[in-house]
Amino acid sequence: RKQATEYSTSSSDEEFESKPSLTHKAKRALRKRRKLEKETKQLIKQEELKRLHKAQAVQRQLEELEERQRALEIFGVELERELRGEADSGTKDENQMLHEWFELVMEKNKLMRYESELLIIAQELELEDHQSRLEQKLREKMAIDGKSKGTVCSSPRGQTMP
Repeated sequence: RKQATEYSTSSSDEEFESKPSLTHKAKRALRKRRKLEKETKQLIKQEELKRLHKAQAVQRQLEELEERQRALEIFGVELERELRGEADSGTKDENQMLHEWFELVMEKNKLMRYESELLIIAQELELEDHQSRLEQKLREKMAIDGKSKGTVCSSPRGQTMP
């Protein structure tokens, strides 16, 4: 009888000790998950800031490019007037003015190509930002679905994950 009492006491002590350890493990897992979520949010914010800085740089470059194009346009109009004889060309000969005009056209084409590249970069940044927002929405929905289903979540391929 004494042995049976000792056995039952020791087994109930083991059960009591194992339950708090499960709770401790669950708390640890929860803390680890929260830490991971926090790190993920920080990474997302960093990526958003990088995109924002890049977008601002692209916007500044586009504004500078627009100013340069305007200046070239004004110079080009004056040069064309001189070539047509509508304005005083001073000491410039026609060959020199044609050379300047062709250089002006080449510079303008170069600026237009650069503008196209900047616009493509800007569009790429917009798409990356849109993708990031969609991924965040997906994560939020998966977290809600995971809470409503319990601890088992479905993967995109139909497999269950713990």
